[in-house]
Amino acid sequence: MALSFCGNDRGSKAYSVDKGVLDNGCFVDALNLVPHVFLLFITFPILFIGWGSQSSKVQIHHNTWLHFPGHNLRWILTFTLLFVHVCEIAEGIVSNTQMESNHLHLFMPALMGFIAATTSVVYYHNIETANFPKLLLALFIYWILAFITKMIKLWKFAEASLGVQQLRFCITALLVVLYGLLMAVEINVIRVRKYVFFANPQRVKPPEDLQDLGVRFLQPFVNLLSKATYWWMNPLIIGAHKRPIELKKIGKLPIAMRALTNYMRLKDSYEEQRQKTEDPDKSPSIWKSMYRAFGGSILLSSTFRYMADLLGFAGPLCISGITANMTFGVYFMSSTELLQNTSVLAVLLFLALVLQRTFLQASYYVTIETGINLRGALLAMIYNKILRLSTSNMSMGEMTLGQINNLVAIETNQLMWFLFLCPNLWAMPVQIIMGVILLYYLLGNSALIGAGVILLLAPVQYLIATKLADTQKSTLDYSTDRLKKTTEILKGIKLLKLYAWDNIFCDRVEETREKELTSLKTFALYTSMSIFMNAAIPIAAVLATFVTHAYVEEVRLSPAKAFASLALFHILVTPLFLLSTVVRFAVKALVSVQKLSEFLQSDEIGDDSWRNTEMSMSLEVGKKYKYHGDVSTKAINRKGRYRMDNYEQPTRRQLRPTETEDVAVQVNDGFFTWGSNLSTLSDINIRIPTGQLTMIVGQVGCGKSSLLLAMLGEMQTTSGKVYWSNGPSVALVKNRYSVAYAAQKSWLLNATVEENITFGSPFNKQRYKAVIDACSLQPDIDLLPFGDQTEIGERGINLSGGQRQRICVARALYQNTNIVFLDDPFSALDIHLSDHLMQEGILKFLQDDKRTVVLVTHKLQYLIHADWIIAMKDGSLLREGTLKDIQTHDVELYEHWKTLMNRQDQELEKTEMESQTTLERKTLRRAFYSREAKNQIDDEDEEEEVEEDDDDNMSTTTSRRSKIPWKMCCRYLSSGGFLMVFLMVSSKLAKHSVMVAIDYWLAAWTSSNQSLADPFHRSYVPVFIILCGAAIALCLITSLTVEFLGVAAATNLHHNLLNKIIHAPIRFFDVTPLGQILNRFSADTNIIDQHIPQTLESLTRSTLLCLSAIGVIAFVTPSFLIALVPLAVAFYFIQKYFRVASKDLQDLDDSTQLPLLCHFSETAEGLTTIRAFRHEARFKQRMLELTDTNDTAYLFLSAANRWLEVRTDYLGAVIVLTAAVAAIWTSSQSGLVGLGLTYALTVTNYLNWVVRNLADLEVQMAAVKKVNSFLSTESENYEGSMDVSQVPEDWPQHGEIKIQDLCVRYDTMLKPVLKHVNAHINPGQKVGICGRTGSGKSSLSLAFFNMVDVFEGKIVIDGIDICKLPLQTLRSRLSIILQDPVLFSGSIRLNLDPECTCTDDRLWEALEIAQLKNMVKALPGGLDAVVTEGGENFSVGQRQLFCLARAFVRKSSILIMDEATASIDMATENILQKVVMTAFADRTVVTIAHLVSSILEAEQVLVFASGTLVESDSAPNLLAQEDSLFSILVRTHK
Repeated sequence: MALSFCGNDRGSKAYSVDKGVLDNGCFVDALNLVPHVFLLFITFPILFIGWGSQSSKVQIHHNTWLHFPGHNLRWILTFTLLFVHVCEIAEGIVSNTQMESNHLHLFMPALMGFIAATTSVVYYHNIETANFPKLLLALFIYWILAFITKMIKLWKFAEASLGVQQLRFCITALLVVLYGLLMAVEINVIRVRKYVFFANPQRVKPPEDLQDLGVRFLQPFVNLLSKATYWWMNPLIIGAHKRPIELKKIGKLPIAMRALTNYMRLKDSYEEQRQKTEDPDKSPSIWKSMYRAFGGSILLSSTFRYMADLLGFAGPLCISGITANMTFGVYFMSSTELLQNTSVLAVLLFLALVLQRTFLQASYYVTIETGINLRGALLAMIYNKILRLSTSNMSMGEMTLGQINNLVAIETNQLMWFLFLCPNLWAMPVQIIMGVILLYYLLGNSALIGAGVILLLAPVQYLIATKLADTQKSTLDYSTDRLKKTTEILKGIKLLKLYAWDNIFCDRVEETREKELTSLKTFALYTSMSIFMNAAIPIAAVLATFVTHAYVEEVRLSPAKAFASLALFHILVTPLFLLSTVVRFAVKALVSVQKLSEFLQSDEIGDDSWRNTEMSMSLEVGKKYKYHGDVSTKAINRKGRYRMDNYEQPTRRQLRPTETEDVAVQVNDGFFTWGSNLSTLSDINIRIPTGQLTMIVGQVGCGKSSLLLAMLGEMQTTSGKVYWSNGPSVALVKNRYSVAYAAQKSWLLNATVEENITFGSPFNKQRYKAVIDACSLQPDIDLLPFGDQTEIGERGINLSGGQRQRICVARALYQNTNIVFLDDPFSALDIHLSDHLMQEGILKFLQDDKRTVVLVTHKLQYLIHADWIIAMKDGSLLREGTLKDIQTHDVELYEHWKTLMNRQDQELEKTEMESQTTLERKTLRRAFYSREAKNQIDDEDEEEEVEEDDDDNMSTTTSRRSKIPWKMCCRYLSSGGFLMVFLMVSSKLAKHSVMVAIDYWLAAWTSSNQSLADPFHRSYVPVFIILCGAAIALCLITSLTVEFLGVAAATNLHHNLLNKIIHAPIRFFDVTPLGQILNRFSADTNIIDQHIPQTLESLTRSTLLCLSAIGVIAFVTPSFLIALVPLAVAFYFIQKYFRVASKDLQDLDDSTQLPLLCHFSETAEGLTTIRAFRHEARFKQRMLELTDTNDTAYLFLSAANRWLEVRTDYLGAVIVLTAAVAAIWTSSQSGLVGLGLTYALTVTNYLNWVVRNLADLEVQMAAVKKVNSFLSTESENYEGSMDVSQVPEDWPQHGEIKIQDLCVRYDTMLKPVLKHVNAHINPGQKVGICGRTGSGKSSLSLAFFNMVDVFEGKIVIDGIDICKLPLQTLRSRLSIILQDPVLFSGSIRLNLDPECTCTDDRLWEALEIAQLKNMVKALPGGLDAVVTEGGENFSVGQRQLFCLARAFVRKSSILIMDEATASIDMATENILQKVVMTAFADRTVVTIAHLVSSILEAEQVLVFASGTLVESDSAPNLLAQEDSLFSILVRTHK
């Protein structure tokens, strides 16, 4: 048949224009072609040739700038236009089939219109990014022409009395409206930009964010299409393949999303609420403030959500249409006629799916962005509040650090998650109601029964969800307990090994782990129930509905209705399942808001306006917002409010002539309190002279520190005033209002040593050097791996107390302030350092600078240096004046001080060869020495990563980064046990096969044409019931097997890990940082326990669903397989790119979260210091930066998830389209078509879950990998070559030790620490071992216990070579007292005798010998009295005595004391020496001494120097030789 534009039907007058040109329909259609052709002609050259140099004059780093007004409206209108054009084409083609010959004019203009509309949007986008508005004229003309031609067509239709019934009339009318609107948009651009018809066009600047090259998050700035599909993310996600995403790559946040912006929004609405509430006690509603600040975005998101949900119902309806119209008949012309064309329906279904998914993702994105904004605002709000918390709140325990950390880590996240889910709260009921209505319309009353089943089971879901949350809580408690015990074991591992108690303590952990596992099993049970309910509810509902329908309704169930309702049931399940989660989150959010609001209402510190006289802080953050309208300072207290005297905020106090400017601080009639109504300090009248050294002395607890804090304004003033003078005019240089303050409890930032000392002041090399010398920090800094650039603090390297304290003092010295407050800076320092600090630091460095120093101290020998002394007693002033004044006026006090001073001088004489500081340095050095060795043989993980970085050769890196860790998955599954894996796989396959069988049976049943009376028809029902029952049973089995496979794997992995680590050689603990080992037991174990099973379940379920769906579609329409190939390729690349990028972004999110949480807890700990230094603004700034960094990572992560979901959803839509088209063309049986389409619809839901779960599993498998890397460590050889039975019961009977040619090293890779040592120790001899630090003394003590590698020679004890003995036997027969006393939490009995083999009498006897009996008797519970973690409730001396008692309980004939008196005072040491001499009179005692004086009575002395034995004789003999090393050691350390 010849093609012709107007068709050539017989007898038609297609080309006649008798009635006038415009009355010929074909001519009008041809006229409609003109504008489209015009546009294509004009734009193509411009698009292809480009327009050279006329681009924008403003340089910006990406082409995302939206210049023209009405941008979004234009995109929406253009998309609608495209849709209408598609309808027009479809209508034309369908009408054309009714004609005798082909009438091109029915669809050709529409096709051209479609092409022109597409071109218009591409053209517009290019002009816009190039900022060349003049070229928009072409579009303007096009809209006008198209509008006119369509108007003509509509007018002619109306003349021909066609109406709304005719589809073509409706389409034309729609097009007229759209073209008109587009024309209006174009006119608006001309009006705003004045680019034509106006003399001076308007210049525009790009938004601030885009001028800043650091902003990489472009979602707010790109065009609508890129916004909807996250196209702008492509470079980032694809680039992640070549090199990992780093923080630099994700840049900064746009201004609108920064924490500061959102904080201002939230704060303003919060303040507004505050002004509205009349009652000052009632707290402003946080809900209302959140709604006022972020309500708009939530509404927008909800709108998107509603549109998506409504479009979701298009799926089932289109299925019903396509399935119903698989008949071959004649078409009748009408408006609905188009909708009965299956091909048209297939295209509509595709469009509906694409739109639905786009809207859904947009809704998710908007809520997530709002949630993140809200979290940022809340964090800033909490932080501001922390900075103003009254100190009494912290110290009186009203606000603990734990609570603050919870607010930051948990409550803000709860609110954020609630915000993510809250659109569901109002979207879901609508979705459920709509679903039920549609079901009723399809199936009548039986639908209500199915819906009823779903509704009845929903509360059960909710119940399970709440139970889950509870179980999780109890699991958490157990795991905290287990972690505590594990930490204790790891900290005391040396002692446990030496005493052969490792297995006993290992069992303690296993016991707790058992409880945790019981809880985990409950957790697994509830999780599997929840998964089971999800899978089983739709099956039960379908079963109930269709069986009822078969028996009750008269009408036969058609495939159309059956499959439409099946799809509807699937839609209904999701909201019901989610509803329980959302309700749970809503409840949690209510609790969180309650906590937040209490916190924001808690007491604040008084406004110390009298101190920051002219302080203006940078940034709006610094504006201290007054919480109450009036200026008078209140100490706001919920219990009782006192108003302080109204200050007129004196900026400069008029000085009375008597007190010239020589007073820095003065307190008049001060009564200060810590918040309870009792005054802590009463009647204080003091003055601190300017530029002098003032000392505050007094007994412990008499209020010295409180006095400093009262002056700093940290305490609540009940009456009296504190005056700060403005200093003489000289002091203009110095930073006037900050006070350098070193608190008693040292406080460090998580930063480098240098940052801790400079503390935000500019770095001045000379000054810095002087400060470091004054605090004698140089030797400590030299030991650190990176010198003063080493990270210290919570997450950095652990320093000892003395080192921490000196850094804090150094910080106070370094700051350039007038006034320095030092609160007991000598408490953790030994005598040498205190002297040095006093002379160099305080007297020289500070006094030379003429700074006012206030020093709290217990060291009375320094009083002679003081210019002014303040003596305190019981919270009030005892005396004030110079030392001379006190000597003359208060003789008694002076005498009292003198006796105390003498006592302190005697202590001075007990100077130690290795003072405490040297010991601290020693431990530090040991930690690092071992760590460096470790670095050579570090984890394989790190090496792999390093290789990746070096190797930028594309192919290798790419393959390594996108590989799925199959090996680890196998490792994990094998830990779960073969049987469980087999059960899981088989039950999963069976379940999915049965599910497919159910739907196939339904298809066969509904397509069969039997009447109800037919017995065969009846047989369909029982089979259907049996299949559904089987499916429900299998659902239960699969969900249980997966979860319990997880529990089994977790049990095995933890058990193996614990045993491996506890039995590792001591060297392992020297080289592996404690934190790293603990991480395996905390974070990694938690992932293996709780997260992997769920991910695994979800992954297998969604993968099998997708596979079964594709299988069914391929079975129904084999031609679908051809289309599958390109789709599979696309899917492969999407998931490959996404997984790599997602892993990187996940890591970034985790690594940026930690510093943020640390910053909060560290601020709360160092509040007084920060406020004294007046560094609030700097800390706020830091907090905002950290929050923004974390938010950026999180935003990118969620945008990447949206990127993936949009792509997989579009793939799903294409699958649906191809399945539908294939079905229509091959015209198979209608029941099967329904089956195929229903399955195709489910694919869209599950495709993205496959990828997300794969990515999650990959991240989580890293935990298995880390645990696995520890499982390969060597264990100590516990067996030995002798059998236990060959060792005499009472060995060693005599305690004779022969050391023969002994060589010892810590590791096969390291040099020997002892070389060829020979010695003989007789039974019962008291032997001393000495030598300089590092000479190998301690290594010898470890060699007795076979803790180190003895690679040559041997130690023979009572005739047995100890290397042949089983370790357990050897270690349980010797005793040792270590240098640092270790106690474990539990009872005293547990610490003395964990094996529970001794009688109480024996324990009491041991305690009596150790001089502890009376103290223990006085404790509640006696031997069962509680020992807290690390024995913190006893003093160091007492702990050391417990260790002695422990050694005595053992009654071994050999006792080794390894520097056991290092950490105790003279008195205790004397006791120890006496006890050893009497109680161990008949036993062999080997004392390793750092204090040579303690072994002067020894019968034999072994002197070591760098690993070899140099001298061996009795002490008197060695002393007699002038040049012996021993006598030199004795002389130097007298």
